[in-house]
Amino acid sequence: MRARRTRLGLVMALLTFIAATAFAQDLASFEKRTSTRKLANGLTVIISERHDAPVFSYATIVNTGSAQEVPGITGLAHMFEHMAFKGSDRVGTKDWPAEQKALQKVEEAYAAYDKANHVMTGRDDAKVKELEKAWRDAIAEADKYVVDNEFSTIVDRAGGVGMNAFTNADETAYFFSLPSNRFEMWAFLESERFRHPVFRQFYKERDVVFEERRMRTESSPVGRLVEQFLSTAFIAHPYGTGTIGWPSDLHSFSATDATNFFNKYYVPANMVISIVGDVNPNEAWPIIEKYFGRLPNSPLPDTLRTVEPPQNAERIAILREGAQPFYLEGYHRPAVTSPDNATFDVISILMSAGRTSRLYKTLVRDKKIAVQAAGFNGFPGEKYPHLFAFFGVTAQGHSNDEVSAAIAEEVDKLKKEDVPADELQSVKTRVKAGLIRQLDDNSDLALQLAQYQTNFGDWREIFHEVERIDKVTAADVKRVANETFVPSHRTIAKIESTRPTAAPKGGTQ
Repeated sequence: MRARRTRLGLVMALLTFIAATAFAQDLASFEKRTSTRKLANGLTVIISERHDAPVFSYATIVNTGSAQEVPGITGLAHMFEHMAFKGSDRVGTKDWPAEQKALQKVEEAYAAYDKANHVMTGRDDAKVKELEKAWRDAIAEADKYVVDNEFSTIVDRAGGVGMNAFTNADETAYFFSLPSNRFEMWAFLESERFRHPVFRQFYKERDVVFEERRMRTESSPVGRLVEQFLSTAFIAHPYGTGTIGWPSDLHSFSATDATNFFNKYYVPANMVISIVGDVNPNEAWPIIEKYFGRLPNSPLPDTLRTVEPPQNAERIAILREGAQPFYLEGYHRPAVTSPDNATFDVISILMSAGRTSRLYKTLVRDKKIAVQAAGFNGFPGEKYPHLFAFFGVTAQGHSNDEVSAAIAEEVDKLKKEDVPADELQSVKTRVKAGLIRQLDDNSDLALQLAQYQTNFGDWREIFHEVERIDKVTAADVKRVANETFVPSHRTIAKIESTRPTAAPKGGTQ
């Protein structure tokens, strides 16, 4: 066994040397072919040349997610993911002046309906129905001017692929890929939807988002559990509210609310655009200046003031229902910019990555008390202090208490025992390999560059993260584990099944 470990150590050392050498070369070449500019309006743009094929990918990151929402408009940040493809005053409309007037009537009708609908005393149900009909009639009139999916159709006809967007607690991202000869068309379309967005069909999309909530949260036992878990773990910070938003807000916020949110947060200084592929910077920069330089210069929004207070007592949320038992626990940890972030990454891989990870080997393979088990960072976001979480999907015939005890046993090992050198080296290699693989694809690289520029102020932090991982020691793992995984800092959420208990396969234990 010792000889086998020695060979493994040699192999890992060789892999690390090869990966580190290649990565150093990549960093040097990246710096030569990557340029960054901040436009006069504050917009940061990154161009990274890759001339392997006549295509390019981009990612636009808006440094705004559900953490910027307040009570009454939860779920609104996610709405922009749906609104982004509705076009502008030049794309998606048959007659913009007429549509603009019609949309204004929609907002006026909705404001009257919403006010009457939320009257606490003396509510007039007949009046509410009358106002609701007027609002829906106004929507039908405005819809007459809409050219459905024109933005997407233009991109598709130009050879665009992978058009999508996502929203999380920290950010909203927009991305797709196009042939290189469509660069100026892309610059026009992308700048237009941030220069003159039109929130047409807003209430239709609001209903779509509500249906997403119903499917992913209200109709999902684990979705309901996660919602309870976050609201229990965070009592002050907006991370306690899920990105999808609360049902009452999804039935209430308006396109006017969306306009106010957009004007505050969708400002050039709060955005980063990254472009990767067959792009000539000498030709691209004038085009970028021409189109994105039109975005109006606005001040950065205020930073988030609320800080989650220290947790000094264990918190527990229990759902009792006819579903498979599920165990989840989380501990507060610092933001992604923490000097210990690389150590948390190492712990995550050590505990969770694949069939060689500690939690899999103990809970799933050996004890067979769970069908899945893992630990992970960045929950529900990472820009602000967040959670390191562990979970286990409890196997039939076993209990959440068994899963909890087994996770605690593995966590205690982290706190008391040094990680063996060969295991630590293996984890480091896997973490670095994962980071490097993310740079292979143009689309993935564009997203990574924009995210690192947004979170750290410098896209080069991608490479510095690899250097920090290399420096993580067994002592670092032990120290961070002892500082973080403290019972009084823990939040637990679990599904306790009300189904009749069945014996595990293979007989009772």
